[in-house]
Order: sequence, then structure tokens, then C-alpha cells
Amino acid sequence: MSNYQEIVDREKQYLLGTYARYPLGLARGKGVYLYDFDGKKYLDLLSGLGVNALGHAHPRIVKVIRDQAAKVIHLSNLYYNEYQGLLAEKLCKASGLQRAFFSNSGTEAIEGALKLVRAAGHDRGGEAKSRVVAMDNSFHGRTLGALSLTGQPKYRKNFDPLPGAVQFIDLNNIEQLNAAVTDETCAIVLEPIQGEGGIRPATKEFLQAARAAATRHNAALIFDEIQCGMGRTGKLFAYEHFGVKPDVVCIAKPIAAGLPLGAFLVTDELAAAISPGKHGTTFGGGPLTCRVALEYLAILEEENRLEQVQRVGAYFTAELQKLVEKFDIAIEARGVGMIQALQLSIPAKGFVEGAIAEGVLLNVTQESVLRFLPPFLLEEKHVDKGIKAIKKLLKTAQKEARESKKEAVAVAG
Repeated sequence: MSNYQEIVDREKQYLLGTYARYPLGLARGKGVYLYDFDGKKYLDLLSGLGVNALGHAHPRIVKVIRDQAAKVIHLSNLYYNEYQGLLAEKLCKASGLQRAFFSNSGTEAIEGALKLVRAAGHDRGGEAKSRVVAMDNSFHGRTLGALSLTGQPKYRKNFDPLPGAVQFIDLNNIEQLNAAVTDETCAIVLEPIQGEGGIRPATKEFLQAARAAATRHNAALIFDEIQCGMGRTGKLFAYEHFGVKPDVVCIAKPIAAGLPLGAFLVTDELAAAISPGKHGTTFGGGPLTCRVALEYLAILEEENRLEQVQRVGAYFTAELQKLVEKFDIAIEARGVGMIQALQLSIPAKGFVEGAIAEGVLLNVTQESVLRFLPPFLLEEKHVDKGIKAIKKLLKTAQKEARESKKEAVAVAG
């Protein structure tokens, strides 16, 4: 086996440098823990950016992967396989939507949904009905179509012109929403909880207004639940918390327990805009990923994981709120279930490596937000371990911030 430095050197020589990796190599995982090449244990509060919701090496998932891999891994979508229809049925019945399309990733789910609503818009109002309303601070993916919906200039820079007419508005601004949506709008796209944007929830009133505006102008309402869906909030779909039903919902990340799978679910009416040959996928919906996804959904139900997400998530929220009350530099706790954030008043990048040194994995988004997307197996004792490490880092950072402020005052005086 290569040692850590050999791995780093090889990647630096041969990989396209799209990720600024943290100084950590990981060899294996078990439950809520990951282990580096020297055997050191780390509490995983990131779960592969929300993918490993059942933790690592879940015995039922391992068994299903082994069994199916010995039968057949991939079949072309020119043929039927045993599990794709079963998974589509399960997801449609759970969501209240009628049709499913399977992709390899969340980005591809967004791309497919965007194609669908453009086609449906043309059917409903001609080619002029092609405009999309999206949210500032949103994140929908890095392909050109998904990027066109992503309301953050830092991701869009250098890739213009992006496809399509997209108007961005502020999340939760109903006045802007109503002004932006017109008869030329084919879709409104939003995350019920913005993930990469800093774990920022939409309000119930805003989602209700979006539903009403879409209905009024015969447009589609698309919810991107790639990060916040599939149980992460304590319900299978985040929109269940708000009582607002979309026309399309995009899902991915945890659904196949670490294997690449995404999907969009859609109403029958919108689905009619796509006929054979208008969209497709080579790998999406294969027998291995669909069977594992069915096992994932069964485990959530049979192990009562959504109840655990609600209970432990509420505990996590309360503990983060205590940090806000204790430390001046911790200014807000946000989130629900296993999608949580701690907003700081200072740059947070240093906290990641500090947490690694303490044996805890988390990440930073929006420069000053600590983001937590832990596995659904998390227990209160694991929260306590994570909070202890964060508290230690906050104490040090706050002391440094105060000393820096005193020095600045002294210089100014």
C-alpha cells in the first residue's frame, strides 16, 4: 500500500487540481468513524458531503453490494432490470409525484429537470415560455445548465455565457418573487434549505408564495433536495416540513449509500413533455445502484433512522445554540436534523484543520460557516465529542480575536 506522502505526490503530478484537499488521507470507515493510513480515528460529521447517511460499512449495504455485484452490475437502459421500477414506485409513492428519472448524480438530475421544464414550457406557451427564476446564494451543480441556476458569482466566473434566461432573486423575498415570475417563466428553482449557501432555510411563507406563483403562471416548481433530502431533515423529503408540494424534486447524495445515483421525480403532466429519445442516461438506474437504494430506504424505515435524525438533530441544534450563547465569535446556529451550521464572525477555514487534529471531520462553506452533515447513525455521545472539539477551537480563536482587537486599538490610539 502507498504511504500518505506518495499518494499526495502522485495526485499533484497527475490529477486536475479542482480540489484543495485537506491534509488527510483516509483508508477505511466503520459506522460514524473514519480511519487514516496510520489507524487514527476521526468522528465523521461530514459523511462524504452528505452521501454516507448510513455511515461506513453498514453490514446490510455491504451484503447487498456483494450479492448484486456477483449477479450483474450494469445493464443498458435498452432492457428492463428488476430494481429500477421498484425504486421508482417507492419514491413516487413517498413523494406524491408520479414519474421518476434516474441519473448518476445530483447535477445530472438538475440538468434533466431543466430540460424537462423547458420542453413543458414550450408546450404550454411556445418558445418564449423558457425563463427560469432561481435564488441568489443557491448551489445546483457545476455543469453548464446547473451552473446557470447557481446564484453565486464565484462559481459562475470564467464560464459565461451560460445557457438560458435565468433571473436571480433573494431567498424568502416574496415581493421579488412575485415581480420576477411572469407568463414567460417556465420554472422556479430553489433549495428548501440552501446547503452550500450556508444551511439557510426557506420560510414556509416563501415556499407557499412560490407554489402560488408557479400555479398562477402555469410554471413548474422545482425543489432541489440533493443535499437536504432523503431523510436528512428527519423526514424523507424536506418539503414535508413546509406542507408545500413541488412539481419536480431532485434528489441524490445519500440515496444509494455511497454509490453514484441521482433522480428527479415529476408530475405526470410535466413528464408528458419528454418522449423516448429526448433524454437518456448510460449508467443511471442500473441494477446495483437501484437495489442498494431500495435497501437504503428499507434501513431508514426498519432501523427507525428518521426518528433518530429528529431526536439527535434537536440535541445537536441545542448544543450549537449553547456555543452561540457562550462565544462572541459564534453568532448563529442554523439547521434541522442532520443538516446543521454554525455561523462565525471570523474566517472559519482554520477550524477544519484544527478539528482534524482533534479527530473530528467537518467543513466550511461561505468562508465563515461551519457545516455539519453527519451520518444518521449519530448519537448524543457523538455530538458531545464533536461539540467538545469545536468548543476548544472557539476558545482559542476568540482569545486570538480579542488580542488582535486590543493590538489594533493600541495602534490606532
